[in-house]
Amino acid sequence: MVLKYSPSDWIGMSLNRLFLTLSCLSLGFLVGCANVIPPCSAKISPPSSELKNTKWELTRWNLPPNSNGEVRTRQIPQGDASNPIQIIFDANGQRLSGSTGCNRFTATIDEDARGFSLKQIASTKMACNPQRMELENDFLYELNDYRSIVRNGDQLLMIGTDREVLSFTQKTNK
Repeated sequence: MVLKYSPSDWIGMSLNRLFLTLSCLSLGFLVGCANVIPPCSAKISPPSSELKNTKWELTRWNLPPNSNGEVRTRQIPQGDASNPIQIIFDANGQRLSGSTGCNRFTATIDEDARGFSLKQIASTKMACNPQRMELENDFLYELNDYRSIVRNGDQLLMIGTDREVLSFTQKTNK
């Protein structure tokens, strides 16, 4: 049996191969940046309604890979005694608030078919030590400019356009 393909068949097969290649590269991006492979049950860009009334603490901050492709982590204060960086989704799913470890912040959640973004981010302006202020400024920048969110149970990843990955662990609301 001889199979005959038309030029449009070849284009369709080439597009399928391109899509498969891009999908694999995207997964590789997540693996390389986050040092985790989100399992099949992970939700990419979950609706904000799934995050209502939840509290998250920043537990890991991956910087973009260096010129050798190595992922580096940024040191972040952790635990209650060190004023951790936290985000809290309100009960209505319309606002996000939290702490940068020095100042408090709030933002409006703007949602569409592709997911949600944060708008109108505002924070208090208390003075902290220079290292903490730099961390705070970088964190607020990442909140304002992230590309996607992945949720897997009690883990939440915010992946920035600059390929930085903020990893949060869910905490109980008190």
